[in-house]
Amino acid sequence: MKLYAAIDLHSTNNVTVVIDEQDRVVYQKRLPNDLALIAKELSVYQSELQGIVVESTYNWYWLVDGLMAEGYQLHLANTAAIQQYEGLKYTDDHSDARWLAHLLRLGVLPEGYIYPRAERPVRDLLRKRSQLVRQRTTNLLSIQNLLTRNTGSSMSANRVKGLDAQQVDELLPDSDLALAVKANLSVMSSADEQAQLLEQTVIQRVKLRPQFCFLKSVLGIGEILALTIMLETGDIRRFSSVGKFASYCRCVGSQKISNGKKKGKGNTKNGNKYLAWAFIEAAHFAIRYNPKIKSFYERKKAKTKIVVALKAVAHKLCRACYYIMRDRVAFDVTKAFGQK
Repeated sequence: MKLYAAIDLHSTNNVTVVIDEQDRVVYQKRLPNDLALIAKELSVYQSELQGIVVESTYNWYWLVDGLMAEGYQLHLANTAAIQQYEGLKYTDDHSDARWLAHLLRLGVLPEGYIYPRAERPVRDLLRKRSQLVRQRTTNLLSIQNLLTRNTGSSMSANRVKGLDAQQVDELLPDSDLALAVKANLSVMSSADEQAQLLEQTVIQRVKLRPQFCFLKSVLGIGEILALTIMLETGDIRRFSSVGKFASYCRCVGSQKISNGKKKGKGNTKNGNKYLAWAFIEAAHFAIRYNPKIKSFYERKKAKTKIVVALKAVAHKLCRACYYIMRDRVAFDVTKAFGQK
């Protein structure tokens, strides 16, 4: 008899369900998040289990890694994609788990990628670095906004980064405003220091694999962005088309179409936000340093919003990088952005 299991995972407990080929529940129980106990409960059915589904929640690593080590076939449910079936499911934890097992049995489970355990920690270091970079940017924008509100003049990012305590006091005679800016500068300095430390550590720990080396032929993609793309992408062969890779990178629009009519937006959270960030960063640099890409950007910007034009560049770079990784070829700006 073939059996199918699913685990609806929460922060301190989970609901584990096992169903048979007729969707009949043969096991159902709420358990504490104890790997040894979960493995023991499932061991009775191990020889007949065709697979176990675990939702890709924030805390799935320990459970998926542990059960894989016990010899089980694991499937990571793409929870964002499963929302399209929402009208068919209940909201109870037990029924959620049964629904996941049901999708597995039917062979229609939207699955996430189980990234190799050995490389996950260094990938997460780069994710932490991107978080620090965003925090630095947030604090920089906070300073710029404060100065504009209180002085009526704007200041470039480079000038803000170069401010010291004396200059802040001269700009803002009000001690409370000056203190606010100094607090932002302190956070920026700390975030920058930690981001650089993480960069150095990652570069020491991992090198670009041969199929990813040509990423650096893109003007705008350096060592860190190339490593980010490599570590977030994994095996490029898991994407059967450039469109699917661009969608995973959140570089395409999300919308619902029925009978040729737009029926609202699709799920914009589907995909990898870190790859989306990487290609936006690459777009910023490419626009600055590549005349052909800058020309493409300027043409787009003349017809639409700046952010849309920037995303158009990111989309082009994303598609180009798919072929760079798949075919192991250098970047061709003319092929990617046209003759103009």
